[in-house]
Amino acid sequence: MLKNLVLIMLLFQTIISSAQVKTAKNINYAGNADVANTLNIFYKNDDIKDKPVLIFIHGGSWSSGKKETYWWLGRNFARKGVVTVIINYPLAPNAQYEKMADDCALAVKWVQENISNYTASGNKIFVMGHSAGAHLGELINADPKYFKHAGINNPIKGMILNDPFGLDMHEYLTTAEKDDFYFDFLRTFTNKPEVWKLASPLNYVNDIKNSHLLFYGGKTYGAIRIQTPRLYEKLKANNVPVEMKEIKGKSHVPMISQMIFGSNDLYKDIVEFIEKSSKSL
Repeated sequence: MLKNLVLIMLLFQTIISSAQVKTAKNINYAGNADVANTLNIFYKNDDIKDKPVLIFIHGGSWSSGKKETYWWLGRNFARKGVVTVIINYPLAPNAQYEKMADDCALAVKWVQENISNYTASGNKIFVMGHSAGAHLGELINADPKYFKHAGINNPIKGMILNDPFGLDMHEYLTTAEKDDFYFDFLRTFTNKPEVWKLASPLNYVNDIKNSHLLFYGGKTYGAIRIQTPRLYEKLKANNVPVEMKEIKGKSHVPMISQMIFGSNDLYKDIVEFIEKSSKSL
């Protein structure tokens, strides 16, 4: 009987917590009617203003994925006091990496200008990406041209990279097996090695000044296990605040799917990182 009562109380608490999370869906951030340029916002319905905001860029090999898949990420972060924006961006073969990055920068610009309407501060913007989304997030953060195209200074206070793929696309595409993935990536990055260099965030590491939190899986792709620690070492050498954690036993997709559960340890690490970085603003 007592066990049933506890379960009912926990269920009630979950329902109440979910009810406190409000959503604003399918907002266009680029001034057009393209669903590829829309975002969803998750925020807690309370009286606390000026919360930090986390913009999430999904993965999917630059050719698949959509914001709706990650509603649970928005809900879980919002419950923890972080307003969360989950974006769409154009995908291959309809777009190549520069268009994707330009549009991600436009999404950040929209957030900076409008997120105060959703209880968050445009001065506390953090960007998180998984896989290809982590590549795009770090590319707009590291290569100054993308925010220049958007007409703003880089407003990102901190980066969270979850199993980032493509930090050095030149290295990957010059050494990788020429399988279906390889030829899929060429739709995004062309077959020109000079373009692969331009598309590699590691080539702009000296322009990175903001705090970083890096995660990679112990069983993820070899390129990620090599390039994530390389980014860590370069940032550390440049005296950029950076933390890195290897998540033992996790392969690539589980590195993000584990976060379906709000109790996952990555939330604690990320929220602490956001709170610490926000205090230093």
